[in-house]
Amino acid sequence: MLPELPTPHAGFALLLTLVTFATFATARLRVELICLLLIAVLALGFYLFPLDPPGRLTGLEIAFGGFSHEALIAICCLMILGRGLVMTGALEPAARALARLWNFNRSLGMLFSLLVCFALSMFVNDTPVLVLTLPILLRLATRAGVPAAQTLMPVNCAILIGGMSTTIGTSTNLLVVSLAADLGVGPIGVFSFTSTVLVAAAIALPYLWLVMPRLLPHDSPDRPVEARRYRAVLHAIHADSLGASLRDVVQRISTGAQVVGAVRGGKSLRFADDPGLLLQPRDHVEIEGTPEQLRDASDELRVPLTPPEVAALMRSIAVAESEDEQIVEIVLGVESGLIGRSVKDADIADRYGVAVLGIARAEALPFRQRPEPHEEALAVGDVLLLRGTPTRLAAFERGEGALTLQGGMELPRSRKAPLALLIVAAVVTLAATRAMPVALAALAGTIAMLATGTLRYDRIGRALSLEVIVLVAASIALGRALVATGAAEWLGSLFAHTLSDVSPFFALAALMTFATVLTNFISNAAAAGITTPIAVSFANGLGLQAEPFVLAVLFGCNICYVTPMAYQTNLLIMSAAGYRFGDFVRAGLPLALIMITSLAWLLARQYGL
Repeated sequence: MLPELPTPHAGFALLLTLVTFATFATARLRVELICLLLIAVLALGFYLFPLDPPGRLTGLEIAFGGFSHEALIAICCLMILGRGLVMTGALEPAARALARLWNFNRSLGMLFSLLVCFALSMFVNDTPVLVLTLPILLRLATRAGVPAAQTLMPVNCAILIGGMSTTIGTSTNLLVVSLAADLGVGPIGVFSFTSTVLVAAAIALPYLWLVMPRLLPHDSPDRPVEARRYRAVLHAIHADSLGASLRDVVQRISTGAQVVGAVRGGKSLRFADDPGLLLQPRDHVEIEGTPEQLRDASDELRVPLTPPEVAALMRSIAVAESEDEQIVEIVLGVESGLIGRSVKDADIADRYGVAVLGIARAEALPFRQRPEPHEEALAVGDVLLLRGTPTRLAAFERGEGALTLQGGMELPRSRKAPLALLIVAAVVTLAATRAMPVALAALAGTIAMLATGTLRYDRIGRALSLEVIVLVAASIALGRALVATGAAEWLGSLFAHTLSDVSPFFALAALMTFATVLTNFISNAAAAGITTPIAVSFANGLGLQAEPFVLAVLFGCNICYVTPMAYQTNLLIMSAAGYRFGDFVRAGLPLALIMITSLAWLLARQYGL
């Protein structure tokens, strides 16, 4: 017997869901505007036509409750923790090691990243795994030139697939298993379905590895297409800190910076003329690259871009003024007193407390006519790459009639890096062992970072994304509306009736698809709560073993790749890589179909259905 037609409130919730999805997919309006309109329509609709009888939540609580939901608190705190790792440079060693692998072979680097993240998420909750991985992949995008938009989503999907392979992989898995046990299903062990997921993951791996990156944007929208290149000097105290020859230096740099030559006694020796030039004590190495490449080369070789005494002066000023150091680009104007003088003669470090890291000439001169960068005369339009505190850099700009170009790069607070790692490790441990909810652990970690000065209060705003905040709030509101109005329950009844005469294999695939659709629009927990009883009841009605149908629900609740609101890790990567709603649909839908088909076939084969 067909279920009765949905109530007006349920029909309103279903229609609003379809309209919202269509609006997201067309991408004609900004995500923030769509989300705010959705919340406004829910609030107005339930205010004018209240739920009757009222449920646990009022209409306004359904519409606005997402802004105070623990999921939103968890996501915001996790973004702040990730910002703390970036600001302290805590993951720089891992990023450098991964960058070497990606530079050696991008395909192998991608495969290695997918496999490591998959393995970690089998035992650690998905969100902490992404929190640790996200800053590394973002740094990798800078170091190895690997577009972040083409790596974050495949890695995130690998994490989600790994999370579904054990009962401890996600809290949703535990919820489904617990609900099934309450409904009389036999115990499901930690690794009872791991082999099934591993086979399905092997089937999906070629898509994640080779196909999905091609379906994603080639780069994040806010990343510059081409950065200005500067000539700089690596100030070595001992030649053996760089290697025996210039060729050794070239082989040790994997960041994209180019070795131009050596500086010996104020004279430039060109690398192209003598690649095997043996370095002597007090030699310096001249390099060329973007600001990021220069800093990465300095970190990689552990050789400063300024004389040691100048670097010590910069650090002491930063500590005394309680300000973070920055690297900025400043162009010289016609009234600058530096025109016609060299950096060395101008005593910029002593006068202003800032250091010149590199110079980009307005008009390139033949190499042989150039002296060492800090000894050549400056001209109008030259751009200096300066390091210093914001106060000192502003004083230089005023005093020399210069202009700071848009942008800038903050130097990592490396002395706080061990503390940042310790805080994030504690958060991950608490969340992974379920000693504390993810939201509470992340909030405690955020407070610890702020209290210890690991992250400055005025940097919190840069970690948060308005788009993510309103999307989380809107998705929670829509999910609550579907549950409170009975729309989700009506869909379940319709599903059970429709599948009464199909084969077990198609029933498994359809049940998994139904759970997948729900979990991509409402919370994983709500989807599990709705579909688990349906699965057990359906299996009992057909006289079949309930376990494969319960596992179909468990798998479906983890196939959350198609919309950004499906899982909180999707929202984290959406903000970081600048994804659009359509990117998730275009790249995630084929993966969802692959996983549903393979998992349903494997379950039917394993249980003889």
